[in-house]
Amino acid sequence: MENYLTKEEKMIDTPQELIDQTISKVESFLKEISPEYVSYDNGSFTINFGSSQVMIIVRPFTENETCVEIVSNVVTGANITPELMKFLLHKNSEIHFGAFGLLFDDTITFQHSITGTNLDKNEFETSLKAVAIISDYYDDEIINMAGGKRAIDLLSEDFE
Repeated sequence: MENYLTKEEKMIDTPQELIDQTISKVESFLKEISPEYVSYDNGSFTINFGSSQVMIIVRPFTENETCVEIVSNVVTGANITPELMKFLLHKNSEIHFGAFGLLFDDTITFQHSITGTNLDKNEFETSLKAVAIISDYYDDEIINMAGGKRAIDLLSEDFE
């Protein structure tokens, strides 16, 4: 079988090189968008927005692609009821970018993922702001419905 790959396609970087390139790109965007971001040794980042905290994590996706996950732990310790789950699922069908989820410890999250190797600043900024704004808005609504604590409440407890 003949090889139909172009010269450019044959010059694929290793998965770790792709991850490192994506991390560098994300950090350069963050310097412009949110200069008060926090960077961690593993190539992840956090920003605070209102009462929410948003994590940006670069992960491998395929051999030739990375994934940029933008995640916020919206509410921890809420009373998870069928009504709350129905509310979150309805919101998932209405919101354009991202979706609510539930972690193993019943922490309610909001997350949006995008591919990273061809990521541009506008795409990244739109995704980041969508997660930050939605998390900041809905944390209060969820707490009013089901109790729990927002990210800022948990961060405040850490400093007490």
